[in-house]
Amino acid sequence: MFKFLNYEFDEQNFIAKFHYEGVDGTPFCETITFHKTNFDFSNRDILDRTLKLAHLIIGTSYYKAHPEKNVSCPYELDAFQTEFLNKTYQEGLSQFAYENDLTRDNLAHFKATIEDNTDPLNYSGKGLLVGQSGGKDSLLVATMLTESGTEWTGVMITNTDSYPEILDTTGAKEIQLIHREIDLDALRKTGGMNGHVPVTYINMSIMLIQAILNNQNTVYISVGHEGEEPHARIGDLKINHQWSKTKQAEDLFQQYIHSYISENINVCSPIRKYSELKIAELFVEKCWGKFGHRFSSCNVANYKQGTNNSELKWCGECAKCANSYILFAPFLERTELDSIFEGSKSLYEKPELYDDFKGLFGIDDAIKPFECVGEVAELRKAYHMKRPSYPELPFEIPNSDFDYQATYN
Repeated sequence: MFKFLNYEFDEQNFIAKFHYEGVDGTPFCETITFHKTNFDFSNRDILDRTLKLAHLIIGTSYYKAHPEKNVSCPYELDAFQTEFLNKTYQEGLSQFAYENDLTRDNLAHFKATIEDNTDPLNYSGKGLLVGQSGGKDSLLVATMLTESGTEWTGVMITNTDSYPEILDTTGAKEIQLIHREIDLDALRKTGGMNGHVPVTYINMSIMLIQAILNNQNTVYISVGHEGEEPHARIGDLKINHQWSKTKQAEDLFQQYIHSYISENINVCSPIRKYSELKIAELFVEKCWGKFGHRFSSCNVANYKQGTNNSELKWCGECAKCANSYILFAPFLERTELDSIFEGSKSLYEKPELYDDFKGLFGIDDAIKPFECVGEVAELRKAYHMKRPSYPELPFEIPNSDFDYQATYN
């Protein structure tokens, strides 16, 4: 069975190591280097609880090599904790299951070992830590916080020594870097399976540790109303690329924190109430003048392992680029939007993107791309809102009555 072994934290260098063992005996060790602070290590209880949570969630990156139903966990778990972990390792790995012809029964099933494990700690930390990437959502949150006069610290999780220079102009009091070193060598040696993991949950757990080290009590992620629409199904398992971005996942994560870490700590998104199309409109209104030619929401061009991303770019060839193009076309003239892509060519005139567009618009039985993208009805609405300067796609896009101005709870 897959084993969660232990974790360690080097108080001198602020380095955490998380240890696991695969079903074939392969040892895995993920190393994360945090931003150094003046944290008081005389009372490590609150820090250890966040490290334990990260240990459990980060394990998804290694469990997937050889997934098994049974897992070995060194911690006592109650019914809610097992529900939390089962959703993380089942719903959170649903795309992975789809890609590897697995079902829910093949994925991890944690078992309760104690009746009630709730015992939240008192915590007096104050302050705001905000995840930053250089994408439209996080830059919008940064701009809104700065406009309101709120003091905040920015944080980015990276696997290189570089980070987007645009972050230095967001208005943050400080930009902190967390270096995440995935055990790629061990993963390559296993010859096992590969696929998508609940990366938003992983990032939330890592940023939570940094917030504790900063003596802060609030972590903002930047997620709108997204991830609710499944791509497909395997029995009762909804296949969802971005399950850990959903409102259900955020609420589950928050409940875990309040029950097992501290009721005074919050991890949430301040733009959760907005649709992706509304976020695009707000970004054009509030951020385009400052960030329009320096930001990017393209993973291919910027966020692969080892990529230097000090200057963000758009590849203009992936589903994320296509999704962004659809969302911004109602609010920008074609020449302005096209100018951020190499060659300044409309993405609607690129045949190599037609299958991605069909998936995004839910037509011709094309599957929705496995990316963080808008809902089908929302994107159809955006397409028909595009300004007259844009060309038409050579296939019909159904109309939609999606209300992008509506807000969500």
